Amino acid sequence: MSIPPQTSHQEHHQIQTSSSPFAPCAEDILRVRSRRWFLQTGMAGIGGLSLASLKQLQAASAPQNPNQDRKAVILFWLSGGPSQIDMWDPKSMAPAEIRSPFGNISTKIPGVSFTEHLPLQASIADKLSIIRSVDCKTSNHTPITMQAGNPLARRTNDGKDGAGYPSMGSVAAKFRGANDPSMPPFIGLANSWAADVWEAGNMGREYAPVKGLELAGKFKIPQGFETSRLNDRDELRRKFNTLRSGLDRNGMMDQFDAHTRNAYEMMLSGKVETAFDLSKESDETKALYGSDSVGQKALLARRLVESGVTFVLVSGAWGYFDHHGDNVRWGGIEKGLKPLIPRVDRAMYALVTDLEQRGLLDDTLVMMMGEFGRSPVINKEAGRDHWTNVMSMVMAGGGMPHGQTIGSTDRRGGAILTSPVRPQDLAATTFKHLGIDLNSHWTDHQGRPTPIINEGGRPIPELL
Repeated sequence: MSIPPQTSHQEHHQIQTSSSPFAPCAEDILRVRSRRWFLQTGMAGIGGLSLASLKQLQAASAPQNPNQDRKAVILFWLSGGPSQIDMWDPKSMAPAEIRSPFGNISTKIPGVSFTEHLPLQASIADKLSIIRSVDCKTSNHTPITMQAGNPLARRTNDGKDGAGYPSMGSVAAKFRGANDPSMPPFIGLANSWAADVWEAGNMGREYAPVKGLELAGKFKIPQGFETSRLNDRDELRRKFNTLRSGLDRNGMMDQFDAHTRNAYEMMLSGKVETAFDLSKESDETKALYGSDSVGQKALLARRLVESGVTFVLVSGAWGYFDHHGDNVRWGGIEKGLKPLIPRVDRAMYALVTDLEQRGLLDDTLVMMMGEFGRSPVINKEAGRDHWTNVMSMVMAGGGMPHGQTIGSTDRRGGAILTSPVRPQDLAATTFKHLGIDLNSHWTDHQGRPTPIINEGGRPIPELL
């Protein structure tokens, strides 16, 4: 279900998202109906795949450096704004109206505690960096600012949200491309697209994320179809020439050829279809991740980066960390957040553990964050309200030094005391990991050069 960010906050809490993240969509993205499929699809693309979607897939085949490392990023998006005090920055000595109702537990980092419902992350804290000083003042109740890693990209509610700036994943798609040209470079795994995934802005639709939950099962060659005939490049050329003769000659056909051929090659390689097939995982691995939505998506994210996707964004559900109180859908701290924390605890633990066992952790940067934090004082509805002064987040992998906390907050957990980390610093850290030149620029549709790093962003010093 796609829900616009400008939906009122009350409507936000009333919307239900109950469908399975891996249920087939109503309209196939890629369907080969017969041996004459090229002639049947027309300019809509292969089996209904739009030209814009084909352009997104084309970004996967951007020129690659054959010697480049397979660097990747997985971003867990905790939509709604996770509570720093009730998760990674507990304030056990604060007054009752501030401190969490949860107890604290020790972690693998000496002297560092989490709240009691994060035991799995506590057990691997030596592999994590807990950033307790993320400055989210420019962020709002949308993914725009933090997913863009840019304080100039903001929600404005005037039809110009984001000011044209792209997400970090779109920058990765343009300046790095996919690690495997048979895979898309940037995939989003989210049920609510407009509310939980920021796209490419003015950088261009070809660098927008592909809707991963709609790709599952769509790149499968139908039973009984002769793959050898598909691999006949002469026949392919003849069918394209036939299709060309019935279409206009204003230059669109050349573009169509390139984009469609890329989607065609993706189907023939079988890599997209294989990456989305969770049945290939062992029962032990499936149990490690769990059967809930965020766990399944975390497992799928690992399969995608293993298959060559560069940037994967995972969101469990829209607003599921928006714990204002027991009077709204997601509930307050005890009734709403308490049963939710173990799910993301397991997802992060499983992903880090699995990546490490497969030798992929040093090449994969894992981040878990939301748009902002929650207010220090628990309100009358047993919840916490939006808080843009500071939030906590977690990072792992990427070959970076971990087993540390970065930054600190005051005794109330509501203000940054040391080492502020800004959105632009997250972007610089992410791009450096991906091997993207931090001085790179992209050109918008008006021909203006725009830097990928804004407002003095620099890699987080503690992670160098």
